[in-house]
Parts: sequence; structure tokens; C-alpha cells
Amino acid sequence: MNSTNCDKFYIDGAWVDAVEPAGSIPVINPATEEEIGSVLLGGVADVERAVAAARRAFARWSVSPVEDRLALLRRILGLLEQHAGELATTITSEMGCAATFCRASQVPLGLAHVQAAIEVLETFEFTRRRGHTAFVREPIGVCGLITPWNWPLYQVTAKVAPALAAGCTVVLKPSELSPISSVMIAELLHEAGVPAGVFNMVMGSGPVVGTALASHPEVDMVSITGSTRAGVLVAEAAAPTVKRVTQELGGKSPNVLLDDADFERVVPLGVLAGMRNGGQSCSAPTRMLVPASRLAEVEALAAAAAANIIVGDPTAETTVIGPSANRPQYEKVQAMIASGIAEGAKLVCGGPGRPDGLDRGFFSRPTVFSGVTSDMRIAREEIFGPVLCIMAYEDEADAVRIANDTVYGLSAHVQSADLERARRVARQIRSGQVHLNHPDWDRHASFGGYKQSGNGREYGLHGFEEYLEIKSILGYFPDTEGSEA
Repeated sequence: MNSTNCDKFYIDGAWVDAVEPAGSIPVINPATEEEIGSVLLGGVADVERAVAAARRAFARWSVSPVEDRLALLRRILGLLEQHAGELATTITSEMGCAATFCRASQVPLGLAHVQAAIEVLETFEFTRRRGHTAFVREPIGVCGLITPWNWPLYQVTAKVAPALAAGCTVVLKPSELSPISSVMIAELLHEAGVPAGVFNMVMGSGPVVGTALASHPEVDMVSITGSTRAGVLVAEAAAPTVKRVTQELGGKSPNVLLDDADFERVVPLGVLAGMRNGGQSCSAPTRMLVPASRLAEVEALAAAAAANIIVGDPTAETTVIGPSANRPQYEKVQAMIASGIAEGAKLVCGGPGRPDGLDRGFFSRPTVFSGVTSDMRIAREEIFGPVLCIMAYEDEADAVRIANDTVYGLSAHVQSADLERARRVARQIRSGQVHLNHPDWDRHASFGGYKQSGNGREYGLHGFEEYLEIKSILGYFPDTEGSEA
């Protein structure tokens, strides 16, 4: 791995110098606040160069045999597996994720997206018949992919793998705040033999490089994972060229604990789910909805669970969560904790400032609020930190009402000893994904949001199909029944 490539862009099969450099920014280890590198930012001319390369490559890649695409994806997966340890270490250093979580989730779940793309492609029918009409799925074209800093491998593979599998060519703009892992990914794709121009990567800011990708007339689709604000800006930039826009944006996911759930089991699991990755997950279940009659019990269980969450050096094997990934995010978390206190929420545990014994780094205390109501800022806005809101409900209908009382609709959780009851509640929650009783993750389960959580879907078959156009060819098959297709 050659992290010095952070000062170059990967375009048309080679590492190249910037055409329009827009300066560089330091890469900061959020646990130590020390600079560990820097990343060069590009400009509009660099996007033009990358898009032109992707457009040239599309003519050939779009009609490449499925077996060739499968072979490439299998080589990519093998190299990612071979370098899994290095990737985990890099993610820990550049965005502060606990090493144990990187090894258990950040990296293996990222690899799972490549495996899922392989599995979908192996059996996908690009031509389907109804009568004399053929419904043909074709790659949409050049795709601009914009990914965030919180899951830097996972989000890149969730977009790049299905795009390449579908026959699209891509220009990736990863987050400039966690860039080193993306450079490693690009190096591994090069080693795997990705054809020149099929995969390209340009570092840069959202307002410059992201906007240039979204507005480019030769980009056929743009897919962004990020804040709702960023998603709106991308959609606005893309609108004049009427390209496809898929957005995986913010969330404020509810975790509904029905009164028959095993509270001693699901409350600690819910606290950990809300605070995993330092709370920096758009789908984190950060609103725990509980029966009003059980509020005191849940507060005690949540406080005990939060007390067991070890915050500290992310390289230590005992650490559960590390720091926020960057200073602006740390400052936002602290501001949101202060807001919860100011608005009258009950502080069950945690609170402002760093945990005891930590005098530097972007660390926050695992914080639990109770008595939270839907009009409070901490209940309405995405905090993206280790902060949980406990909200009381009167009955099942009230729980559903509170769960849906949000501008978001990305994910949700329901806990109940009665599976039929859990299913009934799940069907009433307006979100793109619902988890019943903390199930295992499914790499083929579609992921995406209702309302301001975005549009379109990622992962598995549904994520793959986002990169395809549908063409109907009437008269493609003979009308005579039984004739050869």
C-alpha cells in the first residue's frame, strides 16, 4: 500500500497529478489530534478528466461478458480479504473507529457488499420476456459516486461493486476527511486489473468536486451517501441534466420496545446499537421508545449498559468506542448534549465533555437522556454521536405515532416476544428497513429511506438494479407460442 498517493488522483488506469489543484488539507487522527498525512483536493478540471475517461471506457465495459465482470469482482474481493488487517488499521487511524469494531464490522461488512454483487450478478437475468416483448436491463452509464467519512470502506464498496457488476463506469469522490482507506481501495482495484477508465477517483470537497460530478452532463447517475443537506445540494445540481439521483441520507431511527419484550436483553442491545461506531451511523436506533409504565426500569438498564461502554484509545483491545471522527463532529455532539440539557430532558448518564482520564482527542461521554419529547432538538436532529434518547409512549398506537413523528425514515427496530405483533408494528413504521428482535445483518436486504432519508435503494438485488436502465423491445420475440426465443 502506498498512502503517498493521497497527493494524486486515479484516472484512466493511472495515478496522475491534479490538473486543477485546490490545495490540501491535513488528515487528523481524532484520538490524538495529530496530523498523520494530508490529502490533495481537486477541481472541476480534474472531474472533467475523470468523467471523460469513464465515458470512453463505458462503450467497452457496458457490453463486457458477465464472466469478465465476475472475474474482476472476485479478484477485488480476494485482495480486500488479503489486506483486511491493513484496511482496519487505516480506518482506525483516520477516523477513530475502535480497532475491534473495525475488524468485526467496518471491514467484513464492506467486503460483504462485493460478495453480494457477485452473488446477484451470477444469476441476474438481463433480458426477460412477456409475450413478444423483451424487457432488457442495460447499464445506466457513467456514475458519480459520493461517499462519507463514517464507514469509508463499507460505503465505497456498497456503490462501486454493484456499479461495476452492472457494467457501469464510475468516478468516485470519497470523503476528504477519511481518504487514506479509499486510496488503498483504489490501489487494490488497480492491482485486480480494473480496465483503464472503468474506475476513477478524484478527491475534493463537496461544493467543488461533488457539485461538478452531480452537474456534469456526461454523468448519467449520481449516488450520494451523506447528510440530508448534502443530498439536497446534489439533487439541485443534478436537476438541470435530468440524471438519476439516489440518496442515502440522514436518519433518526426508532427502537420500539413493546411491553412484552425481554427488557433485560433488548435494552443493553439497543444502547450498543445506538452507539456503535461512536454513534456515527445514519441508521443508528437513537430513539428508544418504551412503555411509560416501564420508564424507570429502562433508565436503570440503559445507564448500566452505557457504564459498560469503554471509551478510549481506539487501538486498545478493550475499547468499545473511540472518538468522533473529526473536530466539527465532536463539537456538534457536544452542542447537542448541551441542547438536551437546556430543553429539560433528564440526563440519565454521561453529559458534556470528555470521559474522565481523557484530556485530548474528540471523545464524548456515552450519554442517555430520558423524558425526551418529539419537539426537542435531540429527538428531531441527527446527532451522530454516542447519545441515546429514551421516549415514553402510552400504548402501541402511540408508539407507532412517535416512531413516525420525524422527517426521516431510514431504519427502525421493533422488540417483542410475539413475532406477529412485531410484524404488525413494523408494517406501520414508515422506514426503508425494519429490524425485528435484533436479527443478524443481511447483505442482500435493501437499504434506503422514506421521506428526507433519501430515495433509491442500496445493497443486494435492489441496489444492483439502481445502476440499470430498463428498455422494452416490442416484437423482440415471435408471437407464435412455442417458437424459439
